[in-house]
Amino acid sequence: MDDKPLKNPPSYAIASVDHALRAATMLQLEGGLTVSQIAARLGVARSTAHRLLAMLVYRDFAVQDDHRVYHAGPVLELAAHSRSQVSLLRAAALPHLHRVVDLLEETANLTIRTGDTARFIASVESGRALRVGSREGMVFPAHRTTAGLLLLAELTDDELNDVYAPERYRDRPGERPDPTALRADLERASRSGFAVNKDRSERGLVAVGVPVRGEDGTAVAGLSVSMPGVRYDPRRLRSLVATLDAAARALEADLAAR
Repeated sequence: MDDKPLKNPPSYAIASVDHALRAATMLQLEGGLTVSQIAARLGVARSTAHRLLAMLVYRDFAVQDDHRVYHAGPVLELAAHSRSQVSLLRAAALPHLHRVVDLLEETANLTIRTGDTARFIASVESGRALRVGSREGMVFPAHRTTAGLLLLAELTDDELNDVYAPERYRDRPGERPDPTALRADLERASRSGFAVNKDRSERGLVAVGVPVRGEDGTAVAGLSVSMPGVRYDPRRLRSLVATLDAAARALEADLAAR
């Protein structure tokens, strides 16, 4: 018999928050559901369910396919694997991020890609007064980050076409990157083995990143350093990349050992 205490709903429960959390849980555990199905399960009007799902989509907890069916989004997909790959990757990376910060005195990050987004799963801030703050938990369009470019560069043409298929951007056409420009960026990142982000994700920010590879040689994450643009000196690029490469190789060795 389970002797754990029963959970009671809080006295200050907010119905809309409860409904959103229940809807997110349904999508994560059960797969695709329509607005009508969510509304019926929650006991709310269809219009209410539609508003809840729109917010879940906006915050990456849900995605909508071409048939207007909702599925778990990047945030929930990440959570589903957090106890294995992502949590292991983050735990292994933190000592190396701290080392990078000690050496370069700039904020260091570890980022993974989910679809067309890049998610920062670990971040260690520099101790300098003028610095880039922690990015941990933040999500950006993949093509606007160093790690995103490096990870997208690993995809085949067919895989890249699927990620950026026009139909996926039917409701947000302005967010779809120009295919020709994107392929040029990816070829450059693949050829050089690193990527530079100057004002791509945020104005006044510069980031330099390198890939972190798994045992099969496939890039699984990006290790980067972020700094205020006023402090970036292109003449230091080679040194920055060398430091990041050394940290990435050390992280790869730790991951292989684990």
